[in-house]
Amino acid sequence: MTDEILVNMTPMETRVALIDNGATQEVLVERSASRGVVGNIYAGKVVRVLPGMQAAFVDTGAERTSFIHVSALAQHAADGRNRKGIRDYLHEGQKLVVQVTKEPFGGKGARLTTELSVSSRYLVFMPGGNHIGVSQRIGDSAERERLQALIAEACALEEMPQPAGYILRTAAEGCGLEELRADLRYLKRLWAAVSRRAAAARKPELVYTELPLHLRTVRDMARPGVGRILVDSRETFTALQEFCGEYMPEVSGLLELYPDGRPLFDLHGIELDIQRALSRKVELKSGGYLVIDQTEAMTTIDVNTGSYVGRRNLEETIFKTNLEAASVLARQLRLRNLGGIIIVDFIDMQDEEHRRQVQRALEKAMAGDPAHNRITGVSELGLIEMTRERTRESLSQQLCEQCPVCEGRGVLKTAETVCSEIFREIMRDARAYDNDQLLVLAAQAVIDRLLDEESAHLADLEEYTGKTISLRVEPENHPEHFDIVLI
Repeated sequence: MTDEILVNMTPMETRVALIDNGATQEVLVERSASRGVVGNIYAGKVVRVLPGMQAAFVDTGAERTSFIHVSALAQHAADGRNRKGIRDYLHEGQKLVVQVTKEPFGGKGARLTTELSVSSRYLVFMPGGNHIGVSQRIGDSAERERLQALIAEACALEEMPQPAGYILRTAAEGCGLEELRADLRYLKRLWAAVSRRAAAARKPELVYTELPLHLRTVRDMARPGVGRILVDSRETFTALQEFCGEYMPEVSGLLELYPDGRPLFDLHGIELDIQRALSRKVELKSGGYLVIDQTEAMTTIDVNTGSYVGRRNLEETIFKTNLEAASVLARQLRLRNLGGIIIVDFIDMQDEEHRRQVQRALEKAMAGDPAHNRITGVSELGLIEMTRERTRESLSQQLCEQCPVCEGRGVLKTAETVCSEIFREIMRDARAYDNDQLLVLAAQAVIDRLLDEESAHLADLEEYTGKTISLRVEPENHPEHFDIVLI
């Protein structure tokens, strides 16, 4: 079955799902209220030059003025980044075409550069540049040389403007001449449009914004093998037709408007896949399961046989569970967009050949992941270590927030533990204050335990301190929080 791309639009957000062989491989989400400005290009105006800081403030039409340092000026780079100061390049009232490199933060405006660039699926195009670079993540020297020769040939065939620089992105690894030529045609048309808008601008204004998710999806994902792009919004469908007609005419025939009344993401069970991707536990068809834990330092994946008992012997059961887990965890990494260091604890296997086959199965499953990844051998502890490129926030980081109850710990103190803390606090207060009564305010579960399992201890405490202890439920209380009020 060929790949499908599903585009779901609502006023609040855009969601895109990539389907391969009927299974959800990737989900992308972009909220309307939280789109950033990094990558945007503006026709700006210099409003203040600061020689002491070797920088300037630029009005881009945003609420706050933006900031550019002399080192971010293309002219300064051409001069060898030395000798000249900011006033040799900029003056108040000067028109300046700039690109945002850092989002506004707190009371500070955005950071800018005049070294402009626009991106396609395989390339970063830098008008005014003069070199061809290759992503450092493409480590094979022969592949790097092949790509540099290929882009030089493609630029000559497409008669690209000069001077210009190019960076071949990680996704370009293994691509061919025609794919690069298609990217160059897109970039050539795009840059011509940006240049026209910048030249025509008479006041500070936006002349290029990084494409919204539905357009980026077509630009980056509409590769050979995609059978159709299904869109559930007529307005978005029209916008995609116009975009493809101008920049990617070869993709126009893939676009389809989804007419059904049933929600698009219910079509392939994508809503259920999203909910499962937010869970720690992933069930395997065999009866085994994975436990996926994402932390700040790394992601750990534990493989378990669960209810799967197999038909032959324990070693065969473990081997089959691990093989299935290798395929499923590769899909889950992509679906959840988990990056950085990843440690996989497969079930221990005694057979050396089984260990090699499981590692090969994982490598094969990860080969189709567009995010660059690297897998090491099995460690002395029986773990497989791997890394996966961080391309954006993980799905859980986009859709979830830290639990306000456990504050991200994932555990809470038991009611028994909180009762013990209350008893210790009462003992401290009894020694420190001369009063006859105490009132304990706590969550329902804690008060229930004080009245039931801990009632005898509470009575002993009243007798020991000589104070009357009253209890009251505070429904809004955090399960771990309590107050002791002197009466």
